[in-house]
Amino acid sequence: MTDFDTYLSPFTWRYGSDDMRSLWSEETKIRTWRKLWTALARAQLEFGLVSEAQVKDLEAYQDDVNMARMHELEAETHHDVVAAIRAYAEQASLGGAVLHMGATSSDIKDNADALLMKQSVTLLLSRLQDLLAHFAEKIDAWADVPIMAFTHLQPAEPTTLGYRFAVYGRDLLDDWLHLKDLERSIKAKGFSGAVGTGATFQDAIGTDNVYAFEQALQREMEIPFFDVTTQTYPRKQDLEIISVLSGLGATISKFAFDLRLLQSPVIGELREPFGKKQVGSSAMPFKRNPIKAEKICSLARLLPAHVDTAWQNTANALLERTLDDSANRRTIIPESFLICDELLITANKIINGLDVNKSAMVLNLQKYGVFAGIEPLLMNLVSAGADRQVMHEKLRQHAMKAWDAVNKGDPNPLLEILCQDETLASYIPVEKIRALLDTHAYTGMASQKAKQFAKKIFESIN
Repeated sequence: MTDFDTYLSPFTWRYGSDDMRSLWSEETKIRTWRKLWTALARAQLEFGLVSEAQVKDLEAYQDDVNMARMHELEAETHHDVVAAIRAYAEQASLGGAVLHMGATSSDIKDNADALLMKQSVTLLLSRLQDLLAHFAEKIDAWADVPIMAFTHLQPAEPTTLGYRFAVYGRDLLDDWLHLKDLERSIKAKGFSGAVGTGATFQDAIGTDNVYAFEQALQREMEIPFFDVTTQTYPRKQDLEIISVLSGLGATISKFAFDLRLLQSPVIGELREPFGKKQVGSSAMPFKRNPIKAEKICSLARLLPAHVDTAWQNTANALLERTLDDSANRRTIIPESFLICDELLITANKIINGLDVNKSAMVLNLQKYGVFAGIEPLLMNLVSAGADRQVMHEKLRQHAMKAWDAVNKGDPNPLLEILCQDETLASYIPVEKIRALLDTHAYTGMASQKAKQFAKKIFESIN
């Protein structure tokens, strides 16, 4: 049970899933360290460095972690890996005699980080797969439904709701592919020693056996090793991983930010789900604030800051190793995964319970959509022999008059103004003017492209 009498990170209990928290827990970390030590011992057994009895002794106590004893030892040694070694050796007295033989602290810590990051990417992929599937369903379901599109936060031309969803889906699919690449490409340090040369094991088993020893370790750990390391694996891997996570955060944050705007009653077309007993404001009982979307935007802002720290760790890793990355990596790596975990969980809740206000979409189209017909009308007038510059100015004046009416709260009069213009009618019949200003006919390829992209998502994730 969480102890609320001390400082807690919000990620301890508020943000992220139990699964992700468990992956980055202290106990999982130490269990992973012990798995690495037993994997090292099994590989050493193949080359005659340890006995079978010692390996079995280590395996017997591998999962029997005593965190309290470890903390006692760390308080004495001020070294977390040494404390973990001694706590393990106290339990496995036979295997403890050869525990950590030939390894350095980063051989354990960096390998564990790589394994935990790989598992974390796999967990995020499962959540992203669900989110993509939900978006694909929305894209397909709303592919034909016209809505008003906005540029510069001003009404522009019609699109379809499905096509707007496809914009988010496109970026999410890119994030999916980047995460899949990460899952395949994450590498561990291996057991290359204090400066990465593997000198300790070269002396112990001979130069001719070093490659085979590394292969045995990779089989035990089920992850490839970097071919060149220092005391640590290249910190550029952290930068690449957190950058991909930051990119995912940017995609989900854009969706959430747009939703916050669209949820405003001024537009009012979409709303995030709101519970029957949910309270929007302590002061204003009528409020229905977009707190889920706001939470996404708030958490996502942390990710680029973690990218910057990872960049500093990469660029400032002097010579074969400095320790000035150690403290911040304890935060930026797990929190980057926990942030993305919460973003995906929340985005899935939003898209599943999304409230679509069809009436608002129709009203916005009626209010603003007719303006979009001016562009094809201008092209048809010029094709019919009119002077483009003269027609452009005439249409601009009509549009400004219509805008004045809209801004006063009146219905948009543009269609009738244009149909009553005798100069326009001398080039184009009134019936065609009405047809050109029909917003439902001016969504281009939005419907077809949306449906095609929904199919592409399903094919990519299944």
